Amino acid sequence: MNRPDPPAPASRPLSTAEAELRARQLINEAYTPTSHRDDSPLPAYGPTPPIAQPGRPPMSQKATDASALMLTGSVAALSVGGATSLVLYTLGQVDPVTLAVGAAGPVTLVLAAGSLLRSLGRAKADAHTEHHHHYKGPVHQDHRTSRTTIRGVWAKTTNQQ
Repeated sequence: MNRPDPPAPASRPLSTAEAELRARQLINEAYTPTSHRDDSPLPAYGPTPPIAQPGRPPMSQKATDASALMLTGSVAALSVGGATSLVLYTLGQVDPVTLAVGAAGPVTLVLAAGSLLRSLGRAKADAHTEHHHHYKGPVHQDHRTSRTTIRGVWAKTTNQQ
């Protein structure tokens, strides 16, 4: 912004009215806004049509979670199916009863592992944490709750009691 050169120093002092007028002029120049903010609403869409992006198609969070679960399950099914195929291939020259027992082996192993994990989950949920302490004399119980909050890229831990 080009500003005019300041006036040459007057040979006489300014009167009170002239000094006040000059002061207001300088203050107005100092506080002239130098930026502009456009608060008009943005358009909902532009003239460019949407283009399919590479990768997974856009979907809801629930659909994304279900998709990831199905992909994980397919990896587990692949390993079980591969083990079953290997057993069946090695037992290919035997009678049907031995073949059925060999095919049921990997499935039985997976079912046993699932049952074990389910039992461990139930045992953890049923954990009994009641304690009894017997004291003689005055007892003071202090119940404090500590809340920890960790935020940010660099962890800033704040403990509140």
